[in-house]
Amino acid sequence: QLQLVESGGGLVQAGGSLELSCVASVRTFTIYDMAWFRQAPGKEREFVASISRTGDGTSFANSVKGRIGISRDYEKTLYLDLNNLNAEDTATYYCAADDRAVVTPSRAAADYNYWGQGTQVTVSS
Repeated sequence: QLQLVESGGGLVQAGGSLELSCVASVRTFTIYDMAWFRQAPGKEREFVASISRTGDGTSFANSVKGRIGISRDYEKTLYLDLNNLNAEDTATYYCAADDRAVVTPSRAAADYNYWGQGTQVTVSS
């Protein structure tokens, strides 16, 4: 069973930056589409960004376009670079993996088979 572990969250001031990491228990590069989702208290889990199995294609939620970068290494690690953070970015951030051989990575949480435990990002305004 694939396991994912996020790290890198913390408390930052508005306008600051963070880099989140997600390390898998096995190689994910070329095998899994991967994505980041986030969930704030009392809200539904929402899509943030995705990256294709080989890293060639990326997609971003409108709320973070221009402020976020997603990348992956050639083995087990997924990254999310958060920039110019604001209070609305405060949430628990989760990484997820999809083992389906689809053309385009999904933006729907239900399509992802594997999830990490989450890492908290808190932005002070």
